[in-house]
Amino acid sequence: MVRCALRLCAVKAPSWEHEECVASQGVVSDVGATRIFARIEGEREYLAYEMTFSSDAETAMILPVPIAAGAGEDAVDFVALDGYRRFFDDLEHHFQEIARTPGLMGGFGLTSSEVLHVRHVGAFEASFVPHMGLWDRLDARFRIPANVWDHLPTYKSFGFVVFKLQSGKHQKAHPMAFSFPTRDPETLFFPTVHIHDGTVPEDALFDHTFYTQNHPRRDSSSTVPFWMPSVSPASKFLSVRRAHGLIDGSAICWQGALQGMSRNADTLVRI
Repeated sequence: MVRCALRLCAVKAPSWEHEECVASQGVVSDVGATRIFARIEGEREYLAYEMTFSSDAETAMILPVPIAAGAGEDAVDFVALDGYRRFFDDLEHHFQEIARTPGLMGGFGLTSSEVLHVRHVGAFEASFVPHMGLWDRLDARFRIPANVWDHLPTYKSFGFVVFKLQSGKHQKAHPMAFSFPTRDPETLFFPTVHIHDGTVPEDALFDHTFYTQNHPRRDSSSTVPFWMPSVSPASKFLSVRRAHGLIDGSAICWQGALQGMSRNADTLVRI
């Protein structure tokens, strides 16, 4: 079954005829193994995103983020992780070791006409749209039809981070990473809304692993029921140097997961 974490848009004319996750004709399928890292420090959230997918056309990943009010085009700092493609693999390896070692399990239940600037971030071309009013300034190749956003009124006040992806079968590029000034420094934001055929279904199939370095609060309303802490600081199993400020080497990490059918929404975690 096809799984899609958030909006994927390709570069041709609109078409919504397929069962796969699509936007602007190109068909994106085989989406899965989505891994997201989020960390808040002060007023800023650091976010990294990785998935596997197949696409029949040049495609872009568009990640709406809860940007602080008044943020401009330079509010997002992109992090190039082309030199650290194993970032999520190193995280996962550490937690697999915990799961295999008796006694180490932890956790708890829970307005201008100029085109927006395109930046080179590792293997990606990336752009940032500060708010929906500037959507028409995005490179025309990466735009999503306006009617799609009508299903998601919450995003009218969001910013949009765009990463250009390559077409091909079973693609897995290095993680997409950036930081932005968040409007809610007490809530981690994990972008997980699914769009299928230009619609937003009430429920969706998830295949997501989450990581953070902020202590998740005990919250019975959370869709992530269990968080496992690492047994040592991040610097013991991650490369702080190659992460370029994405992680705090002195802090531990937490791992959570969302699998199977769940309410189709972004994942918010109080800290």
